[in-house]
Amino acid sequence: MKEIIAYEMSFKGTLNSKNNMNCVPFQEKYWNEYMKMYNECFYEMRKDLEIEPVNFYSDYTQMQDKVTKTFLYIQDEEIIGAVSCYGNEIDDLIVKKSFQRQGLGQRLLLWGMNHIKEKGYKEIILHVAGWNKNAIDLYLKNGFSIKKKEKVR
Repeated sequence: MKEIIAYEMSFKGTLNSKNNMNCVPFQEKYWNEYMKMYNECFYEMRKDLEIEPVNFYSDYTQMQDKVTKTFLYIQDEEIIGAVSCYGNEIDDLIVKKSFQRQGLGQRLLLWGMNHIKEKGYKEIILHVAGWNKNAIDLYLKNGFSIKKKEKVR
């Protein structure tokens, strides 16, 4: 079984930019499209790290506790990306594969950070697998610092 390293990252600064992205709360009608996008975005990592099941989402009941915390970025009736905000934590920040490398991940990150700051939290945290170098770079570039490194497996 492969070793899995995860980082807890923290942002304690002031946000200098407001977000110009409009995200909408998750609705059940988006489930199938969201499930497909989520599984595609995490497939390679889960496969490389031997995390089963490789396609995590398969049933809407898995999403029920996350519905009110997940927000979608939609263009022309198509989900382009999503971010979940649990208290002061950002989670499951994803961008549809065909839209990656266009700055949308950064915009979704800033949207989530603004959303959390508007709730009054001073610190924003997130967790990221060491495998996901692009995400780590994005978070560092946007003011996050590594708070803790841990071996998950």
